[in-house]
Amino acid sequence: MKFSRSAAVTTSGIDLQSLVDSHEQPFVVIDSEYRIVAVNSAYERVFGTECEKAIGQPCYRISHNNFAPCHESGEDCPHLNLFENGTQDSCLHTHYDKSKRSCKVRVSAYPLRGLDGKLYMGELIQEMSAPESRDINLKRMVGTTMPFVACLEQLKMTALVHAPVLLQGETGTGKELAANYIHVHSPRSEKPFLTVDCTVLTESLFEAEVFGHARGAFTGSVGERIGLFEQADGGTLFLDEIGELPLSQQAKLLRALETGQYRRVGGRRYRKADVRIVCATNRHLWENVTAGQFREDLYYRVACLAVRLPPLRERLDDIGLLAPNLLEPVSRTLSRPFTLTESAIERLKEYDYPGNIRELRNILLIAATHSQTGEIGESQIHDALLQQSHKGVQKPAGTREGCVGESPAVTRTARGLPVTAATLPDIEARHIADLLLQNNNNRRKVANILEISERTLYRKLKRYHLS
Repeated sequence: MKFSRSAAVTTSGIDLQSLVDSHEQPFVVIDSEYRIVAVNSAYERVFGTECEKAIGQPCYRISHNNFAPCHESGEDCPHLNLFENGTQDSCLHTHYDKSKRSCKVRVSAYPLRGLDGKLYMGELIQEMSAPESRDINLKRMVGTTMPFVACLEQLKMTALVHAPVLLQGETGTGKELAANYIHVHSPRSEKPFLTVDCTVLTESLFEAEVFGHARGAFTGSVGERIGLFEQADGGTLFLDEIGELPLSQQAKLLRALETGQYRRVGGRRYRKADVRIVCATNRHLWENVTAGQFREDLYYRVACLAVRLPPLRERLDDIGLLAPNLLEPVSRTLSRPFTLTESAIERLKEYDYPGNIRELRNILLIAATHSQTGEIGESQIHDALLQQSHKGVQKPAGTREGCVGESPAVTRTARGLPVTAATLPDIEARHIADLLLQNNNNRRKVANILEISERTLYRKLKRYHLS
């Protein structure tokens, strides 16, 4: 059935269209089944969705690019509260504009009654920040499994407290996404959220980047620079991989955290900023403390609240929600739509994902390139899993997968996929070194060949001591 503006009127029993058009800001009316029954022209203009295409569609699909209601992914959902209790509700959400860029909005939900007594939700959307150019999937946490829901509950609780937070999790578990989630759900959500990657900044650059520098502080500094600590005043500063921070800079960071005061490089006067710190690490940070690589006093300062992010192998049942979400940017990259069959999703659940969600995204990209029709089935996933698990691993000549003569350095998981045993880091380091040699140390080319970001490659170079 095709809906139109006039259809929205007869569907509700009241003139919903004139009601929504009376609002200057985006306004949408939703029924108890999450279906959109009316939108105003401001909604069409801001979010790039025509009325005829929006009406009859689920609100979570049109407004949030989700495949399930927000509360099923652990997010706040005014719809659930309004239709259960009939009360007005308000919360912060992430919407996407007509260019598919994310922006923070405040959603205010109001109960509306039709002439027949039927309850509807009127949703007023007020923009809180300018659209962000980052990929829309980087702003959404999705899952329903117990480990994920428990983690999300911890993140929600820590969001309401001013104390520093330490996010602990393996590479690829979404620590930056979790940090952003804490910020969005905190009283600081309307202030800046800034990120410092401790793995890519040298000892001297870290201080200048975080605290800024005065004019003439060093050669080439023709003007003063405002540091990220100052820019994040009132908001949140995310320190990614804090375990990589040099000891000399740890002392300066500790002083800033304890007093809120800092001094620009080359500056004389102390400045003050109100910043909440969220840190992340893929290491056992206490082991760094006992090894003398991380200050004990700084550890206790940043680890006031610790949250563990579960690896993907502990929440495999979330893949049914995660995979379609991660497939959206793949579709945009390859300029054609892709869908997953149920058998493909089940096949995805049979892998352990040592690279976590980041590896799942890579597998979906590989599978998409193997699909001729746009439908990704079990065979494409199987081929992608084999290709992903073989990256950087060269089997000796004369051996075949699964045969008796297979190299002892290569074993197989219970799920039948080849993986390397304890020698995998050595093999990966050797493979990266060979690629650097073949490409004249061009890191961008090597990162593209490995299908990882330059930042991830830099971390591997540091880990394997490759210059």
